[in-house]
Amino acid sequence: MEEELILAINPGSTSTKIAVFHNTKEVFLKNIKHSTENLEGFEKITDQYAFRKQIILDELESASFDVKNIKVIVGRGGVIKPIPSGVYEVNERMIEDLKIGVLGQHASNLGGLIANDIAKTVPGARAYIADPVVVDELSDLARVSGHPEFERISIFHALNQKAIARQHAKSVSNKYEALNLIVAHLGGGISVGAHYKGRVIDVNQALDGEGPFSPERSGTLPAGSLVTMCFSGKYTESEIRKMITGKGGLIAYLNTNDAYEVEKRAKAGDEKAALIQDAMAYQVAKEIGAMSTVLQGEVDSILLTGGIAYGKPFVEAVSNRVRHIGPVYVYPGEDEMRALAMNGLMVYSGEVEPLEYK
Repeated sequence: MEEELILAINPGSTSTKIAVFHNTKEVFLKNIKHSTENLEGFEKITDQYAFRKQIILDELESASFDVKNIKVIVGRGGVIKPIPSGVYEVNERMIEDLKIGVLGQHASNLGGLIANDIAKTVPGARAYIADPVVVDELSDLARVSGHPEFERISIFHALNQKAIARQHAKSVSNKYEALNLIVAHLGGGISVGAHYKGRVIDVNQALDGEGPFSPERSGTLPAGSLVTMCFSGKYTESEIRKMITGKGGLIAYLNTNDAYEVEKRAKAGDEKAALIQDAMAYQVAKEIGAMSTVLQGEVDSILLTGGIAYGKPFVEAVSNRVRHIGPVYVYPGEDEMRALAMNGLMVYSGEVEPLEYK
């Protein structure tokens, strides 16, 4: 008897995660690593999609999955034009924007491209993306930066933040749309969102350097010093961008992007590691405090999620500073594959209608 399957695809900079679900049950999960040698021949990230697509198909074949049984393929949403939260069917306009990198080149742009390519070969299959990083529900107030030449934009860990928020709402027998939540995604990048009754009305732009520093990102830097550095002639634009995203944060201070390693070093008596770990927690707490003012102090819960949320000393350091704002709940790690698949299932079952990317 044929099974109707959902394929989730989550491309990262050096890996591609794939998962197969039968309804709500995960029946296959694979994290495919890509070496530098495998990827260095591609000029742009989006040039990799045929290469990565073939590897995915090979893995599915090795695991004895017939692609003809896949009815829904959900890719991690890319850096496309700002859109409201939801599930979007991949269309030609989206494909064009993913290929050119309308808001930047990012590995997540490959998700929709690969999903679409595979779906075209399977009769009856549909390709979608869900809650991409460019989900934009900001209030008008949140868009104002302080100068008309600069507008605050929404780029954050929308997929995981939304999934954890919904999971929490369910756990407290409530609806996501009825709660005011502050969600802090603590990973390679850190984003802290103010969720007002189902909409993220403010969030730090974690990709380009807003908010707390993180394992790989510098966060908000002193503007004057940054301008001076840009015009010093010592660094190229690419080098400065790397300082902000990729080689900032823990990497810059401690030469590692592994928060657990930093925790171990701090416990072993490394005073610098302890200071930087505490400073990162301090900045996360400050951002949570800022988001509490966005919600005018009416905060039902504060949710800490992402890989760093496994670290008890870090979580305690944040919690000690913010628990007066509201109860703190910890959801360590992330389950983006399940989040992608469940979004696909909601469309396939008719629970939600897919949105059109325009």
